[in-house]
Amino acid sequence: MEDDFVTIKVLFFASAREAAGDISSTDLTLPVNNANTTTLRTKLAEIYPDLESMVLDGDNLTLALNEEYVMAGQIIDLKSGDTVALIPPISGG
Repeated sequence: MEDDFVTIKVLFFASAREAAGDISSTDLTLPVNNANTTTLRTKLAEIYPDLESMVLDGDNLTLALNEEYVMAGQIIDLKSGDTVALIPPISGG
């Protein structure tokens, strides 16, 4: 049933985009009873193995949920229509 799942948009930036195969975005579906930022990280690691080390390390990849940063270790429930951006550390000077 459609109500049993949450569909979100994931945006990939910088090295996260490269690790995901040079895609800029994708839609992902998660079970409604387990749709949160931690589950999303795990699912992304399964789908994109080259992204695993980055996405599973909350200090190495910041999530932004609907343009609001998610603190490392914070678990936030997701709902259909949400947009999550994967933001790797920015280097430079």
